[in-house]
Amino acid sequence: QVQLVESGGGLVQAGGSLTLSCAASGRTFSTYAMGWFRQVPGKEREFVAGISASGVSKSYTDSVKGRITISRDNAKNTVYLQMNSLKPEDTAVYYCAAGRSFAAVRGGMTDYWGQGTQVTVSS
Repeated sequence: QVQLVESGGGLVQAGGSLTLSCAASGRTFSTYAMGWFRQVPGKEREFVAGISASGVSKSYTDSVKGRITISRDNAKNTVYLQMNSLKPEDTAVYYCAAGRSFAAVRGGMTDYWGQGTQVTVSS
């Protein structure tokens, strides 16, 4: 069982930056691939970024490439999402998730989800 708790969301102006954190419980964090997803009301949840269990492999959706960086610290059981040059269209609830493989996370097939943190980007 893995419990995930996101933090770091908030209100920021366009062009600003935020760093989201996702703290995981349990001793098996380092065996899970992790991902960040986001959802706006009325739309499906979408993949934002993923990272393999080792941290070597990373993947991003096209709309965030060059602006957002995913990273993890297995010693701290934490995955991060560094977001720069934020745009109003980045406004969403952001969720972190854990999955058994990097490919599974990229495909949205995850085993555990956090409760989400709101990110609002004002224009």
